[in-house]
Amino acid sequence: MNNKISISKILPVLFGFFVMGFCDVVGITSAHVKEDLLGSYSPAFRDTLSNLIPVALFSMFLIFSVPTGLLMNKIGRKKTVLLSNAITVLAMFIPLIDYSFVTSLFAFALLGIANTILQVSLNPLLTNVVKGDRLASSLTAGQFVKAISSFGAPFIAAFAASQLDNWQYIFPIYAVITILSTVWLMTTPIYEEPIEEKVSSFGDIFEILKDKNIFFMFLGILFVVGVDVGVNTAASKILMERCGLSSIDAGYGPSVYFAFRTLGAFLGAFFLARYSSYKFFKLNIIGAVLALVALIFIGDKMTVFAIYGIIGFTIANIFPIIFGHAIQSRPDKANEISGLMITGVFGGAIIPFIMGLMSDTLGSQIGAVLVILASAMYLLYLAFSMKESKV
Repeated sequence: MNNKISISKILPVLFGFFVMGFCDVVGITSAHVKEDLLGSYSPAFRDTLSNLIPVALFSMFLIFSVPTGLLMNKIGRKKTVLLSNAITVLAMFIPLIDYSFVTSLFAFALLGIANTILQVSLNPLLTNVVKGDRLASSLTAGQFVKAISSFGAPFIAAFAASQLDNWQYIFPIYAVITILSTVWLMTTPIYEEPIEEKVSSFGDIFEILKDKNIFFMFLGILFVVGVDVGVNTAASKILMERCGLSSIDAGYGPSVYFAFRTLGAFLGAFFLARYSSYKFFKLNIIGAVLALVALIFIGDKMTVFAIYGIIGFTIANIFPIIFGHAIQSRPDKANEISGLMITGVFGGAIIPFIMGLMSDTLGSQIGAVLVILASAMYLLYLAFSMKESKV
């Protein structure tokens, strides 16, 4: 009976990870905004402007990560998750009310706030319903659910375009899913233990950055998220530019990337249980760098899709490896380091913005690929500079 009750509490929390994956629709949206709304702008600025969509979303992680921790101490984890869902629903309806470049930026800024709040609060909430040895596998299951959400986004957009005559109907579909998640969680009783630990402050975070090792790990998180969001953002545009695909057909590029990233995360759980995470990191980042180098030159459609799959598979486990190494390097500062690592998701704003500038400067998506490659090169350096220890 107790096991049944536990499952009934775990499932609505895990479903929240599906909502967390909605942020990855940013890649599809960026391509559509460029095609739908920026045609009258000079070609020299279209990529820079369209890449402000992920900038608007991921810059919120820099601003709201630590304040969310403070808020969570006051109102509790479950209420914080529910707050993020409410903001998500609001963000999803804005493009339907007025689909313009400015409102798109505003909608994705709101989605960024919601996703920041959700990422900070949902993992701790899971610890209230899962204990002991099952926690690690439950956290992995949550990331797997998030990856499924990311993988499905282009298919939902394609369904909305073909069956509902407008790709934008992906947003109310997401809103309905979020409302269902909210109702499910609201009706699930979850006991939250009193919080005794001190919540990180901005002062704590800047103090930790004085540790050279932690600083390098923080940059690692920033760049791995930049690679992830960068590939997601550029994938459709590359297929449209080189292969002449429509924005809908090109949207399957991110799906291939997320499909193999999901597979990589699933298999990575088994490989990391047997092999050194450091060796695994090195092997994977070498593969990712080689694939990105190839992407500069390749124009064949199927080969481009294959490269997306290789990048997705090899990049899948780098974030948790870096995150785990950072936590283990200073276990006495685990809470502060966790907040810092989440703040590093801001890389999803910085890298796409630079990609847009480079693409417009070179007049080609090669500029975007070069920026992603430069980010991956830092990860390659990090992989070979990390000292061997158990993570």
